[in-house]
Amino acid sequence: MTSTAPEVLFVCVHNAGRSQIAAGLLQRMAEGRLRVLSAGSEPADELNPAVVEAMDEIGIDIAAERPKKLENEMVRESDVVVTMGCGDACPIYPGKRYEDWELEDPAGKDLETVRRIRDEIRVRVESLIASLNPDG
Repeated sequence: MTSTAPEVLFVCVHNAGRSQIAAGLLQRMAEGRLRVLSAGSEPADELNPAVVEAMDEIGIDIAAERPKKLENEMVRESDVVVTMGCGDACPIYPGKRYEDWELEDPAGKDLETVRRIRDEIRVRVESLIASLNPDG
């Protein structure tokens, strides 16, 4: 990873589900070519256990991750900010690329539903990687 690697920030409300899934997938799929952060506008105390299990099923261990509070500095330092259901909680800075991914919240959902959400996020992450062209 170089210091010129683009930085992607994933933001959801609790940083216990969607943003953690996206961060874990991007980290794995980009193989160090991108810097990855995740945070929440109202972070939970711990990750959603079904999310941890669904990610473990595909060989991505996020069990040690902890929900983090969204800070302005995180947004300021990121090249791409992907929001997932956190509305206007994310500050807007000129020159940043923003995407809003409308995704079902995995909170309180069964493992089958969480798997579906994970797989939908994976498709979006693949598209994000392609659009950033981290190889070029």
